[in-house]
Amino acid sequence: RDTGTRNNNNTTLVDVTTYCLIVTMASGVSVKDECVTIFEDVKKNKSYRFIIFKIIDEKVIDIEKLGDRDATYDDYLSHLTSLGENECRYGCFDFEYVHQPEGTTDSIPKQKLILMTWCPDTAKIKKKMLYSSSFDALKRKFKGVSKYIQATDMAEASYDSILEKFRATDRA
Repeated sequence: RDTGTRNNNNTTLVDVTTYCLIVTMASGVSVKDECVTIFEDVKKNKSYRFIIFKIIDEKVIDIEKLGDRDATYDDYLSHLTSLGENECRYGCFDFEYVHQPEGTTDSIPKQKLILMTWCPDTAKIKKKMLYSSSFDALKRKFKGVSKYIQATDMAEASYDSILEKFRATDRA
């Protein structure tokens, strides 16, 4: 349907204000600058073990919780599950594990960042769609993430599941 006005050349003119508003709405929510600053701090300085993010008022992604450097992966998962079965979140975790190449007795310590979307199956559809559609905003802002994880239950978010994903891509 043509809702624009026409000029002398019979070309449709589009209201730019309306067009920009539509583009902004389709792009999802924005990421607070502090989120990027803390992410870079985790990546470079290892200041925290994990960061939990949430969307506030369907407009902006902000930090909800920072995990101390001595926090474990279980601490990270405990926070996610403590929010309730209807709550979605994003999480960044500085994941450490030991890699043993095939045919050697060498153990190589590895440390990689994961970025996870936590949206339980029981969360409301609207909330799951908001978190899913806004995940790209975090991906674009956070450079240096090794694995992107979309978890809907504890089996997908478990330490063993994440470790398996890393081991599948480690060199033998």
